[in-house]
Amino acid sequence: MRLVCAPEDIDLPATADDLRVVLFGQPGSGDRGSAGDAAKHEFLRRRLEAAPRAWDLLSIALSVVTADYAGLRERSPDGWTREFDLQIAVSDPAFWNAQAGHLAKAVGFLTTDLWRFGFQGGGMQPAPPKPAERPDADCVVLLSGGLDSLVGAIDLAAAGRRPLAVSQTVRGDAAKQVDFAAHIAGGLDHLQLNHNAHAPGVEEASQRARSLIFIAFGVMAATSLAAYHEGGTVDLFLCENGFIAINPPLTGARIGSLSTRTAHPHYLGSVQRMLDAAGLRVKIRNPYATSTKGEMLRSCADQTLLRVQAARSTSCGRFQRFNYRHCGRCVPCHVRRAAFRAWGVPDTTNYVYTDLGRDDAEHAGFDDVRSVAMAIRNAAGDGLSDWLGPSLSSPFIADRAGLEAMISRGMAELQALHGALGVK
Repeated sequence: MRLVCAPEDIDLPATADDLRVVLFGQPGSGDRGSAGDAAKHEFLRRRLEAAPRAWDLLSIALSVVTADYAGLRERSPDGWTREFDLQIAVSDPAFWNAQAGHLAKAVGFLTTDLWRFGFQGGGMQPAPPKPAERPDADCVVLLSGGLDSLVGAIDLAAAGRRPLAVSQTVRGDAAKQVDFAAHIAGGLDHLQLNHNAHAPGVEEASQRARSLIFIAFGVMAATSLAAYHEGGTVDLFLCENGFIAINPPLTGARIGSLSTRTAHPHYLGSVQRMLDAAGLRVKIRNPYATSTKGEMLRSCADQTLLRVQAARSTSCGRFQRFNYRHCGRCVPCHVRRAAFRAWGVPDTTNYVYTDLGRDDAEHAGFDDVRSVAMAIRNAAGDGLSDWLGPSLSSPFIADRAGLEAMISRGMAELQALHGALGVK
């Protein structure tokens, strides 16, 4: 599938079979896609000034997430892996064409698809606002509305950092993002952005590329800070418990991006390498890479606030599908429920499926419940290292032993949950 992605006034060469994607504008016709209009307007409304290559990275991320919507996995030969050729307008095509191979590998690791990138001139590059607003925050934290990002923002503020909270607006989470930011340290400066990506026709639901747009929003915000404009390096905190960040395939059937990789150290390391090459002084950090979710909850610096807000956070991979309720049985819900047990605080989340030990197809017989149960048995029977296989094989992973120990503790949290619920 070939997509040609550029602002409305930039006419890149395209054929009749190509999908034209209007970046930072509206599609204008039913046979075109679009992305980024709302994010651009909000960023400029705030009079923020991002680095030129940060705008390029955002153009790339918007193009990727639109392609992720446009390419239906069910139409691929194996029912999952797709092939994309993206031609994207940027302000510095020579640099990005030199990075195209690295970018294809990074995005391919994230989505388990085959990607090709080509870059041409004409990318979005707004005139600097006058006067520019330069926030005095000393870092950026991604605030998704999830439990881990809530803990991360609380801990940063408690440690004396002054984070700018950045959110990707998601239906069902936008209000809680605002509320979380308002309740941390008397109220965090908060920037909500919406990629509003759209592809014509039926859209793919799996959305494995979404973390790239979130990181791109974070880089835009980081390069707008006063500290960055004064020549400093800005930390970009993507807070995710180590177990879900690695997200080892629970069974042989859950290989590749069938298990999400949004914060895997290999992916984050690959993106960091591109940021460094681009001269963008932004460092992606996950302080919880060797912590389980339960450990994150237990060690949170403001237990009073966390007890009030934790159950309102979102973890479920099927949250919208169940009318903005946690299903209670997907892998992220498993990890969440196990974390509450490890924390020792009652879990008041309103789950659709609570009694996972019930012997029927919707509970104990459901695919994710069986996968977790099989993983617990196989990790114990085969040994953790053998069960993990290549999950920790990456040049960006230095502390394999520390990650293995964390995954072992995460499996113990899941085992305790299944034991309490009577899952066999």
